[in-house]
Amino acid sequence: MPDGINLDFVTAIVSFIFTLLVLSYLVGDNPLFRLAIYIFIGVSAGYTAAVAWHQVLWPKLFMPLIYGDMLERTLSLVPLLLGMLLLMKLSPRTAHLGNPAMAFMVGAGAAVAVGGAVLGTLLPQTRASINLFDLKTGGSVSERIFEASIILVGTLTTLVYFHFSAKATPSGPQGNRLVDILGGIGKVFIAITFGVLFAGIYASAMTALVERLSFLWSFIASFL
Repeated sequence: MPDGINLDFVTAIVSFIFTLLVLSYLVGDNPLFRLAIYIFIGVSAGYTAAVAWHQVLWPKLFMPLIYGDMLERTLSLVPLLLGMLLLMKLSPRTAHLGNPAMAFMVGAGAAVAVGGAVLGTLLPQTRASINLFDLKTGGSVSERIFEASIILVGTLTTLVYFHFSAKATPSGPQGNRLVDILGGIGKVFIAITFGVLFAGIYASAMTALVERLSFLWSFIASFL
């Protein structure tokens, strides 16, 4: 029990000190704030390295190489070779050797990003917009039609806003008037969305600040 109390006390002291170090940024950039940032970055890098080793490198690369059968060892040579080539980027003289590994990473990342955007955003958004017009789910028909129409208009006009093509004319590039009008409506929806996101982020930041201030007050009050 005393060990648990001591551990909780040490944790509270460390939390108190680092909270003060971070809040010192309110008076401007200073060495105390930079110290807290450096420690945070170092701890995050160490944690990331530990997770990469225990959950990726050791179980998925080195274990198959050491304990796997011939097929697993052969397949494991591919990521091992790509990883070694990627390390060549550390030196300017051998940086070109890491280009194949870098190209593979960029290609795989782009494929995952595009696939995630299509399967995780565009298609679900399309299905959700269509399902809003299903009047059999209950509720007021007029309210559902109004809500579905607003969401549909917002979705379509937002997509139109990112249409940047223009027709070449003697007086210069000329955009389509209808596209410009729809794009302007989409710009309003984008502004509203950014405003809501900013309000949510600001509310989260204020909640965290209030929680930290409450912690500081409780910690100081425990010694009074």
